[in-house]
Amino acid sequence: MMTRQFKKLSHSLYECKYHVVFCPKYRYKILEDEVRAYVIQQAYRLINQKEGVEILEINVQPDHVHIVLVIPPKYAVSKVIGFLKGKQALRMFDRFPRLRKRYWGQHVWSRGYCVSTVGLDEDRIRKYVKWQNKKEQEAIQRRLID
Repeated sequence: MMTRQFKKLSHSLYECKYHVVFCPKYRYKILEDEVRAYVIQQAYRLINQKEGVEILEINVQPDHVHIVLVIPPKYAVSKVIGFLKGKQALRMFDRFPRLRKRYWGQHVWSRGYCVSTVGLDEDRIRKYVKWQNKKEQEAIQRRLID
């Protein structure tokens, strides 16, 4: 089991990890060999431009990308993913002009993406929330008795 490591901003303590999956348009299998290596390299370069955002894992398959990211709460997930996909697309067209034949309008990636949070499981969170309520009720009872 991995240890929890909370990070700090000026007014918040957080652990915000996301699993994101996105695909090339039409699910074409273009992410192979040197294109795959370039996508990985550029993902790290681009993500390093966003303060506090980091890649924990990345796996590029021929027709989709899996990436696990830490994204501080000061950023919207959609903005970070939009930035990553947009900049990567432009750089891919510059590096691999052959992609322009398949993709017009400088759009490599499908519009959407899949995102899920990575963290405590739902049962543990629900139990914790219920426990908090129980603790509050006990505190109220103690105050009434005192």
